[in-house]
Amino acid sequence: LGLDLEELEEIEEDAGLGNGGLGRLAACFLDSMATLGLAAYGYGIRYEFGIFNQKIVDGWQVEEADDWLRYGNPWEKARPEYMLPVHFYGRVDHTPEGVKWIDTQVVLAMPYDTPVPGYKNNTVNTMRLWSAKAPNDFNLQEFNVGDYIEAVLDRNLAENISRVLYPNDNFFEGKELRLKQEYFVVAATLQDIIRRFKSSKFGCRDPVRTCFETFPDKVAIQLNDTHPALSIPELMRILVDVEKVDWDKAWEITQRTCAYTNHTVLPEALERWPVSMFEKLLPRHLEIIYALNQMHLDRVAALYPGDIDRLRRMSVIEEGDCKRINMAHLCVIGSHAVNGVARIHSDIVKNSVFKDFYELEPEKFQNKTNGITPRRWLLLCNPGLADVIAEKIGEGFITDLSQLKKILDFINNETFIRDVAKVKQENKLKFAAYLEEQYKVKINPSSMFDVQVKRIHEYKRQLLNCLHAITLYNRIRRDPSKSFVPRTIMIGGKAAPGYHMAKMIIKLITSIGEVINNDPYVGDRLKVIFLENYRVSLAEKVIPAADLSQQISTAGTEASGTGNMKFMVNGALTIGTMDGANVEMAEEAGEENLFIFGMRVEDVEALDRQGYNAREYYEHLPELRQAVDQISSGFFSPRDPGCFRDVVNMLMYHDRFKVFADYEAYIQCQGQVDQLFMDPREWTKKVIRNIACSGKFSSDRTITEYAREIWGVEPSATKIPPPNLPRD
Repeated sequence: LGLDLEELEEIEEDAGLGNGGLGRLAACFLDSMATLGLAAYGYGIRYEFGIFNQKIVDGWQVEEADDWLRYGNPWEKARPEYMLPVHFYGRVDHTPEGVKWIDTQVVLAMPYDTPVPGYKNNTVNTMRLWSAKAPNDFNLQEFNVGDYIEAVLDRNLAENISRVLYPNDNFFEGKELRLKQEYFVVAATLQDIIRRFKSSKFGCRDPVRTCFETFPDKVAIQLNDTHPALSIPELMRILVDVEKVDWDKAWEITQRTCAYTNHTVLPEALERWPVSMFEKLLPRHLEIIYALNQMHLDRVAALYPGDIDRLRRMSVIEEGDCKRINMAHLCVIGSHAVNGVARIHSDIVKNSVFKDFYELEPEKFQNKTNGITPRRWLLLCNPGLADVIAEKIGEGFITDLSQLKKILDFINNETFIRDVAKVKQENKLKFAAYLEEQYKVKINPSSMFDVQVKRIHEYKRQLLNCLHAITLYNRIRRDPSKSFVPRTIMIGGKAAPGYHMAKMIIKLITSIGEVINNDPYVGDRLKVIFLENYRVSLAEKVIPAADLSQQISTAGTEASGTGNMKFMVNGALTIGTMDGANVEMAEEAGEENLFIFGMRVEDVEALDRQGYNAREYYEHLPELRQAVDQISSGFFSPRDPGCFRDVVNMLMYHDRFKVFADYEAYIQCQGQVDQLFMDPREWTKKVIRNIACSGKFSSDRTITEYAREIWGVEPSATKIPPPNLPRD
């Protein structure tokens, strides 16, 4: 047709149906499950509007609706024949024949299927996303005699359920529409799972299967954070109220079926829904949760007689001015396995977040360190590097990333060193050209590409990065004739629309860039660029071009991180704290092959006990004081000198994430980065060591562990015969 495939790829919209790490992890998992030949489904919501598009206007973030379906979506297939009803509101009737949930409002869930192909194994799995549809009699029932037009317009109320993704990352906002979304995806998915279980041939011999004895042997439900936690009471409701299974038997089936993955330890991210909201929206589920909690607390009381405080700590219901349901506690009691997403995070889960639960049932708790799919994050986004590797060790690494170890044999091979460096330089030139074309910014392609891309959040400490940029700037200004290692500092990521501090951080980054990038004394030795509208398709361009990856969260706050792994496999070196999966990256590659700095979890805890005093650091570190004074005096915001007072006030008086405490170690560590960058051969050898040791961080390894240790299934490397060949 005379069309250019690369050009078409550029036009296609991202399906931005998640906020950050959590949704992207699920996408990598789907790729790995198909590649490992597992019969697995990914379920979610087909949001009409995904994560907002970010525009930067006058240095501020402005949100724009992400109308990603505007030109249609060729990958999805609507399946109206599998449409299912979902019930809300109503009341509970306790009858001699059992419990009935009646007088409900019905919304229909329409499934849309997207194929998920495995890598060259002729396996295609399904991602099924639900869209909300109003039933045709919606608001036209007998009690609504009057306004037909109004009633039809009111269909929007039902269909709003799948309208828009809530754009908060690591933050809980207790809105009724969000609870509706959570129940909507759960109720539709569980009906789908049970329909499939009943109609399949294996197991019990009933013509239509009514025996649920074998359910947990045939079905595993993995809860991706607490967002689908309602699966637990919903499965209980179906088993007990609809299928008439005995309560205790139903509870055993539910626990054996469900497993829960925890993704964060930040208290503000934990879902705690008001009981009053449940009472109105899901009255039967509230009754079930109360009963499950009573059962749970009876058991705890029997094991720890008289320990009232333990009962309070472990309850699913939090008492107080507003009674709340702690969804994480519900997940822990309703699952047979609970896991964190990196070793250090799983330890924190056991020793602090769910300490009481771990004492009760230590065998429940596991670790499953996150991974990324090497198909997207190496082959697809960095074909040059994949070729250089395949030339030396063959293509086996694509489905067995541990084989990257074999490139260690070539660590001193001059041709290989040169080829790896050449691929990086080409990627940098290509990204520089893209930046110039899209955003009219010119950067020095021989400078160090220093990149921090992730959601904007105080705990991720983009502010620490800012302080380094200012410090570098001040050093150049102080001695312009001195030679400096040229750097292009790129920071990208979206801020939740309601997160004031995150939006101020973006404004600070753009303001710092404004000053530094236009200072003639600096020239092209230092640039600060904010990467607008960071998303998967932009990650695929910037990550292969990065020299330095910044993973600088306060120790104990980033559960795992997955961007860190993408940079590692793509030949960037990491500057980071001992947090999340950084710990295991340092273990795999050798700590001397990463730039590790700053407080460990123990140091953070010690500082908490002692009391963190930011002013102390401010007084004792002249370069830090200069940088902070410049921010607060309006040096970076001359037209609005008070612009950043909230940021400075936070840093000085209520910084939960202790930015100043790690400043000195960070600046010093960045100095070591500069030193190594001046020796390109040694730098590239470290890069090769990092790539060679990144094999553990394949999502294939992660999924193999989930399959064997939680779901009880074996991955298979067998290639299914293609459809054009007759089967045996």
